[in-house]
Amino acid sequence: MAASLAPRYTAKARWFHWLMAGLIVLAYALILSRSQFAKGSDPRTFVIQTHFWVGILVFLMAFFRIAERHRHTPPGITPPLEGALQVMATLSHYALYAFLFAQPLLGLFTVLLGSGKVPIPLTSLAIPSPFDVSKPTAESLVHLHVLLGTIFYYVIGLHVVAAMWHHFVRRDDTVKRMV
Repeated sequence: MAASLAPRYTAKARWFHWLMAGLIVLAYALILSRSQFAKGSDPRTFVIQTHFWVGILVFLMAFFRIAERHRHTPPGITPPLEGALQVMATLSHYALYAFLFAQPLLGLFTVLLGSGKVPIPLTSLAIPSPFDVSKPTAESLVHLHVLLGTIFYYVIGLHVVAAMWHHFVRRDDTVKRMV
């Protein structure tokens, strides 16, 4: 098969990948922009609540992304990865998938335990928590959420650098499979 006709992920898998990448960038951009607004202000509250709901959307979409991956085996890389390269690729993908689930769940439990409800942006409505409020637990979870978010800056960065390395140095079809 010609290099330009390399096997690709399914259209749905590619769509999930790029949409989720965009949502993750949006979640980071939202939470980093909160400091532009005064504490307790409506714009800051909106930014934080939108960050939360983008995270929930990432969490829900992760299930569909995993299902698509199980339905359609990803195309092999040409030339194939071997040894340590294959192990590192597998571990980094497991780390990315863990992030897609763990980070939103930490955010969800932080809000549920910290305020006793999940506010719905642009409304006065809220979803009540099934748990009792526990500010100390919520504080611990928010610290873990922030730590994991910082760690995943690096994991995401590693993912991007690895994709560029595959494309420009190794010259395999890793990137072509996802675009």
